[in-house]
Amino acid sequence: MAVWAAVVAAVAQTPEEIVSRMEAEMNSHASEGIAMTVDIKIPILGTSTSRSYVYGSKLRVEMKMMGVQVVTWSDGETSWTYVSKDNSLTIQSAGHKKANTGDTELFMGITDGYDVSMKKETADAWHLLCKKSRGNKDEDDPKTMDLVVSKKNYYPLSLKASMSGMTMTMRDISFDVTEADVTFDIAKYPGVKIIRK
Repeated sequence: MAVWAAVVAAVAQTPEEIVSRMEAEMNSHASEGIAMTVDIKIPILGTSTSRSYVYGSKLRVEMKMMGVQVVTWSDGETSWTYVSKDNSLTIQSAGHKKANTGDTELFMGITDGYDVSMKKETADAWHLLCKKSRGNKDEDDPKTMDLVVSKKNYYPLSLKASMSGMTMTMRDISFDVTEADVTFDIAKYPGVKIIRK
């Protein structure tokens, strides 16, 4: 294992190569789905944390706010939102839109709009700094991103992005999501109050 890690480290010499291999690894797992934890920090308001699961066009997002659990499922056509406080389930049309795939798009095409440099390197990971390039005119793109990539398998370990008054960190990324993980099952919520919109 140590020999393999040394070979991988020797092959991936530049930050651009590391990012390219990470993107290829993520693409190779696209059919398996992806899960990640997202922390959003807003000054004064604090930090909110959610866990997202994406499989194909389906999505499930879990979060807890002030002791209240909120879970949302979407298949691109319908969304179901469960709120534990009043044991309610709101069902509404998503307007035939593609399900939001979370923020996985931030991991793709980094080298197209950012100048990537090595911030530091540890035995287990590369820590990369991604600065928005002058040619990137997309106002919604973060100015900077801190990306950490595993030397073991090129999986992204975390991505921290700073943008308009908030900082978002994606972490605990895995590729083991199934369709059952993102499909709403009313049998798991007995007695729930249904609200249709």
